[in-house]
Amino acid sequence: MTGRLFLNACGLITPFGRTAATAAGVFAGRDDALRWRDGLIGGRAVLVGAVDETLPAAPAALAAFAGRNNRLMLAALDEVRAPVAEAIARWGADRVAVVLGSSTSGIAEGEAALAEYRRSGSWPPEYDYRRQELGSLGEFAARALGLTGPAYTIGTACASSSKVFAAARRLIRAGLADAAVVGGADTLCRMTLQGFDSLQALAKGRCNPFSRNRDGITIGEGAAAFLLSAAPGPVELLGLGESSDAHHPTSPDPAGTGARQAMLAALAEAGLAPSDIGYINLHGTATRLNDAMESRAVAAVFGTGVPCSSTKPLTGHLLGAAGGCEAGFLWLMLAADAPPPIPPHLWDGQPDPDLPPLRMVRPGERLAPGRAVLSTTFGFAGSNVAVLLGRPREWSAA
Repeated sequence: MTGRLFLNACGLITPFGRTAATAAGVFAGRDDALRWRDGLIGGRAVLVGAVDETLPAAPAALAAFAGRNNRLMLAALDEVRAPVAEAIARWGADRVAVVLGSSTSGIAEGEAALAEYRRSGSWPPEYDYRRQELGSLGEFAARALGLTGPAYTIGTACASSSKVFAAARRLIRAGLADAAVVGGADTLCRMTLQGFDSLQALAKGRCNPFSRNRDGITIGEGAAAFLLSAAPGPVELLGLGESSDAHHPTSPDPAGTGARQAMLAALAEAGLAPSDIGYINLHGTATRLNDAMESRAVAAVFGTGVPCSSTKPLTGHLLGAAGGCEAGFLWLMLAADAPPPIPPHLWDGQPDPDLPPLRMVRPGERLAPGRAVLSTTFGFAGSNVAVLLGRPREWSAA
């Protein structure tokens, strides 16, 4: 099976809130979603993108999985329940797959439980290790939605919830499913923050992608959920590109070879030219090495005239949920009735003279009619993904 696939529905939760609140914050380029928080790094507060609203409770039958990461995912899933129910009615619960991405899973619960064990000598009675297993997210989502098709979790660092689109598509094309719930979730925890701090990769405040003054990343949390199927929907999955350069455990290939390969593969699959792209959501972590590599790769493929922005100064870097949530921002653009706004690039406006001068989006810019949009995601160990979306081309049932 090699037919067209569509993203029929999208649910998000980010530091701005749920889908509607996220759309309002991201497209306005608001700077109020990040907060200073104590207790994540010893001895000082750190700026993070935390989800502050009350999360839904897990079903009683899934109490063993009721960690924050799974509940964050549940908030996103709640916004796609009706389309998923329609997919079940159409194809059957065993024909709807679940493929989700995460990198931290429920580590925060493990941290709290270990602290209690060290203090009292006993594990908390409510603690269940399944909350922090990487595979927990996919199993939890499938059970919460009543799905019995293939269900699993992908963990490829920051590329986790971008790779789910390709993995789910393979299941559908192989005839193992007719539809799939895709997306991902990641949650703030001390291990991640202290790990990036040990790499000297955390920004002192808000991250500042592609600036000469950039000094590292700002971490956030969030979740995204989509329904992917062959049924026509508001957004079409036009192309995907994956590559692995395996240059270094944490540093990207300075030449950006794998990044270029992923972007070119997505364009080739869609049958589009670089000039057909109206906006690129950059990975844009604001580390010295990522921004240098990415700007060179984008300039090599697209030149320097395509509108670009990184949304990480708005939400923080959502780690394993970044690719899914940023694809969600593209979905919101394309599903809009009017010419959609483009997420502006929030930075100090001081370009790095050593980098190609990409055209960063200013507040109020809108997507040109008929253009497709691209999201790039690059994970540790050289896992590169490009997701290319667009409004559906003229649909024919044939």
